[in-house]
Amino acid sequence: MGVEDLADRLAQLSEELGDMAFDRLREASSSAGRGEPAPDLVAEEKRLTRARRSVDKAVILLRAIDAGDTD
Repeated sequence: MGVEDLADRLAQLSEELGDMAFDRLREASSSAGRGEPAPDLVAEEKRLTRARRSVDKAVILLRAIDAGDTD
């Protein structure tokens, strides 16, 4: 397995995390009705979004290695 393959796998994981975060937002908004959304679902969405951003950063770094960037 090469660096690009690993970056591709991480990119797929990032998409899955994004889908999960969106699902949590949808659940939070539907559970809220006209009141406040469920705080636990909102907190979970935020954690999933942070995880996705971290994975996205890893993808960028790995693709830079594969491209031969020295930064």
